Amino acid sequence: MRCPVSASDVSHKKDRSRRKSRMDQRTRERLPALPALVAWADAERKAAAGRLQAAQDSPAGSLFTAGGQTLRRAVMKTTTTGRIWAEDPATGKRRDLTFEEHRGFWTWAMVEVLRLTGIRIEELAELSHHSLIQYRLPATSELIPLLQIAPSKTDQERLLVIAPELADVLAAIMRRIRGQAPDVPLVVSYDKAERVYNPPMPLLFQWRCRLEHRPVGETSLRGYLDDALAAIGVKDASGQLLRYTFHDFRRIFITDAIMHGMPPHIAQLVAGHRDINTTMGYKNPRELHQMGEKPQVA
Repeated sequence: MRCPVSASDVSHKKDRSRRKSRMDQRTRERLPALPALVAWADAERKAAAGRLQAAQDSPAGSLFTAGGQTLRRAVMKTTTTGRIWAEDPATGKRRDLTFEEHRGFWTWAMVEVLRLTGIRIEELAELSHHSLIQYRLPATSELIPLLQIAPSKTDQERLLVIAPELADVLAAIMRRIRGQAPDVPLVVSYDKAERVYNPPMPLLFQWRCRLEHRPVGETSLRGYLDDALAAIGVKDASGQLLRYTFHDFRRIFITDAIMHGMPPHIAQLVAGHRDINTTMGYKNPRELHQMGEKPQVA
């Protein structure tokens, strides 16, 4: 009698096991590095904003100290479309402080939203002012702030409760993109999956470029994240600089939630998975008790 388990079935099972092992290893390496990344992003956001403000308050050619650095505001021969430049007095290297403040803020915003929600990067890019809604409890009339996640991979929308920490992040984003205007500016974005331009939307991840507002693109966010990881110098087990993907935040969020007692079926709803086995695939079988090993910092 022929064996009902074919060689192909065995091969697929081995492939799934190897893939699961690689995912678990990524989580074990990146979870202990997350606090360092979060702390650096917050500190750099504040330091970059401080340097930009100090440069704006200083006349051209004068020295100023802010964010732990002493710089000289650059003397520009031509207009710079609102950008503020400074120079290192020791090396003469010129820096765009306006861009550094922009990068610092959106690096912080991206890291915070991804780690606190576990949403996909395409879902983050589609967050808008319309995503912020409220639900009133019938029994107590208490208002519960909710974050509406637009359909993406599963073609099903879902609602996440906005915790106080996430509320502070979203409020900071709203203050920045709204500025002095009464409403959030509308932005046209491009949908890579559908290959179409979306109608104007009040996106949360947007920035003003000269006379128009543009979305903060995934490619830019990827570069900002790489810069942050290079700055803190966290290394993996092989001694190489640690690199995060956007999906690593999702794995860490789901793994950490399940390990701290969230029922798997609730984690499935929060993550937006069709199959609970997909959610359980994020669960580290070693219970992450090897987290005592600290990441190497250069």
